[in-house]
Amino acid sequence: MWRILLLLSLCFAFQPANGYVEDYYCGEHNCYDLLELTRDATKPEIKRNFRAIASKTHPDRFQDPDEKKAAEERFRILSTAYDILRDDEAREDYDYMLDHPEQFYQNVYRAWRRRMAPHVDVRIVLAVTISLISLVQYYNGWTKYEEAIKYFAVVPKYRLQAVELAKQEGLLVTDKKKNKGMSKEQIKEQEEKVIREVIKSKMDIRGVYAKPTYKDILWVQLAFLPYWSLQYLGWYLRWVWKFWILKHDYGDEEKCYIIRKYMGLSHGQFENLDDHVKEEYLDLELWKKENYDSWKAERDAELKLKMAQSGRYKSYRRYMKNNGPGRMYFDDS
Repeated sequence: MWRILLLLSLCFAFQPANGYVEDYYCGEHNCYDLLELTRDATKPEIKRNFRAIASKTHPDRFQDPDEKKAAEERFRILSTAYDILRDDEAREDYDYMLDHPEQFYQNVYRAWRRRMAPHVDVRIVLAVTISLISLVQYYNGWTKYEEAIKYFAVVPKYRLQAVELAKQEGLLVTDKKKNKGMSKEQIKEQEEKVIREVIKSKMDIRGVYAKPTYKDILWVQLAFLPYWSLQYLGWYLRWVWKFWILKHDYGDEEKCYIIRKYMGLSHGQFENLDDHVKEEYLDLELWKKENYDSWKAERDAELKLKMAQSGRYKSYRRYMKNNGPGRMYFDDS
């Protein structure tokens, strides 16, 4: 605490007596006096006086190097005074400094804030930022979706299913006569296109690789945020009333929700699980805390035993025991 008081006392002790903010205004000069104006001068008067004085003291009117250098410095100060007085915000801060010279550090902050603050409307910046994020989200969603389609098209298990479905629906042409006049590359390209379309229409892709929708865009999420917040509040109140107060039994949807919360999974991760896995969780009644704790303890024990029997894990443990964590070495034996 005493350090803060000492710092404040030093700041006030070394505060300039005149109160001028030299680096941001006209230094020790008065901007109004430089342009031969009064405090109530209008913008046309400011412009007229600046042009009249600048025309007499412009550096181009002098040939002597010393006089020209002095004229350049004076013209710079005049231009600074003109820029300050013609700008409403800068003039307001400058007038405040003249009326309150004792508030030196506050005047410095006001001048610094005006100079360093962005001159673009913050709303425009936010709108552009949100739009860019929305575009990146949309592009990233479609990229992941196309990656999933490409993956299923090359994995034999899913590719064979897609080919059979395409043949059943008559989408895949197997008659060589109908393909007459087409090269092998064209036939293969057409077949790949059909397989991809079948996978897109028949495959249930969930999770982060699911087909993006308008709800994945940030602009839409922000627009619907109040509605979704009220919807969640209503759902929560309904949960409290129905299951905490009235003590009704849980349905399958509520049971899956509790299991998902116990497992620490997001909605997308849980939805990405196979249906038979979810049914197994329901059969084991994992929505009950005691059942879930027992099931998790068994799974952890099985995993620990499996890792203990794994040759790769044994090798890793030997390495950590002999070398310790965070060490790297090269062995060419």
